[in-house]
Amino acid sequence: MSYKMNEIPKMERPREKMLKYGIDSLSNQDLLSIILKTGTKEKTVQEVSLDLLSTFGDLVHLREMTLYKVCQIKGIGKIKAMELLCCIELGKRIFLEIEPKEKQRLTDPNMIWNNTRYLFYGRKQEYFYCLYLNHKHELIERKLLFMGTINQSIVHPREVFKEAYLSSASSVICLHNHPSNDVRPSKEDISFTNKLVEIGKIQGIPILDHIIVGENSYYSFYEHHNIISF
Repeated sequence: MSYKMNEIPKMERPREKMLKYGIDSLSNQDLLSIILKTGTKEKTVQEVSLDLLSTFGDLVHLREMTLYKVCQIKGIGKIKAMELLCCIELGKRIFLEIEPKEKQRLTDPNMIWNNTRYLFYGRKQEYFYCLYLNHKHELIERKLLFMGTINQSIVHPREVFKEAYLSSASSVICLHNHPSNDVRPSKEDISFTNKLVEIGKIQGIPILDHIIVGENSYYSFYEHHNIISF
């Protein structure tokens, strides 16, 4: 049986529950209901929220949402879908952000992988990022430089070093994912990394590492002795 929102007891409605008991009292369904705001003539916003959770299986898989997939759910149009995707993206950025007072020295490939692999969750294409570091190896800028096809990123070294100059970086760490989760470097990965390392030596902005990211593992050129140590 479907209930209209005004037929639901007042203190069971998401907004009222939040105001009285706090945001921690809200279920995932409640949180989505507040973001989505309204349902349809046939379904309450809570039912639409439940449909959304059911479609993606669980909360974790919401990170794999795309505009097209969300718009397939009855009751969620393009505007609502965009607002929802923005909320997910903002949450991800807040989680990943490193505040100045909490700066970490990025010298451990395993730590770098753990701190950045969320950038690649659910990605079906290759994404190429650069981490730009100061002379203490602290992060000063993170840039997404390219998005590629299912199995190839098209990256030009000049873009890597142009951003390094713009951010006054002292060194660079490169990251890209393999959607297949096979993190072994391809011939193109090796060739491109060697080219970056050589240019970095000439420019005086060393490439400290190039990490290939998988969901449960990574490959570090530095750890495999293909790049000069930190």
